[in-house]
Amino acid sequence: MRENGPVTSATRQPATPAAAVPPRLIATDLDGTLLRDDKSVSPRTVAALAAAEEAGIEVFFVTGRPARWMDVVSEHVHGHGLAICGNGAAVVDLHGGPGTHRFVKVRELARDNALDAVRLLRDAAPGTVYAVEQTYGFYQEPGYPKLHMETPDGLAPAEELLAPDAPGAGEPVLKILAFHPEMDPDGFLTLARLAIGERANVTRSSPSALLEISGPGVSKASTLALCCAERGISHEQVVAFGDMPNDVEMLTWAGQSYAMGNAHPDVIAAASGRTVANNDDGVAVVIERMLAERM
Repeated sequence: MRENGPVTSATRQPATPAAAVPPRLIATDLDGTLLRDDKSVSPRTVAALAAAEEAGIEVFFVTGRPARWMDVVSEHVHGHGLAICGNGAAVVDLHGGPGTHRFVKVRELARDNALDAVRLLRDAAPGTVYAVEQTYGFYQEPGYPKLHMETPDGLAPAEELLAPDAPGAGEPVLKILAFHPEMDPDGFLTLARLAIGERANVTRSSPSALLEISGPGVSKASTLALCCAERGISHEQVVAFGDMPNDVEMLTWAGQSYAMGNAHPDVIAAASGRTVANNDDGVAVVIERMLAERM
């Protein structure tokens, strides 16, 4: 989940890491990476993804978005139809199209852990407001800003939303969102990680002070590793793309990884290569070159 807006200046020429192992899977973030800032997938990128699949390379969309926001790419999922959503909290089959997706794997945030995270972060950063993302429902506190272009299913303090008798209590919690109206985004992330510790995984994908809090050990990287293991694919055979801190673990894990030209500095440091910005089709640039080198 990411608002539009540049983070760093674009890199005009991509740098390419050495490819010792032929790739079998491409893992790409969406917002700020595969998608242009207008949330479209360019014709060049559509063609590159299709060419990769035709060459026998699987493409996984790996995003912080919830499943219900995957309509932007649901027609581009090709054969397997799977996407990793919620920063690794869910593996979703998108074959049915918007509104009919099926959860293949759910790695939930236990409500006790979520309540601990809310309490600890309230103490560490007064003024923090919360929303709760579930498999199908979205709930928020009354003071939570309208960041997600949707109407919440309910309004209440986070402690009530996470209670055993809360509306939607039978649904798994995928993550909680924590917003602070004044703090520096990176400073807020560091503070939250220190305050919450091992009770949950904390990251961010927005330029604002909006954090995404998942179950312990749940990340894009860990869920991608599970999906790859099921397919007999090693991390050396994965090429990954990303632009924000929630991509860092995935880029570090993959055998080849690319930071977009518009990427956060932590992403640039984590990746083994760089490509041009999302608006310049940076993912397609690398895929085209990768396929040309296989010929």
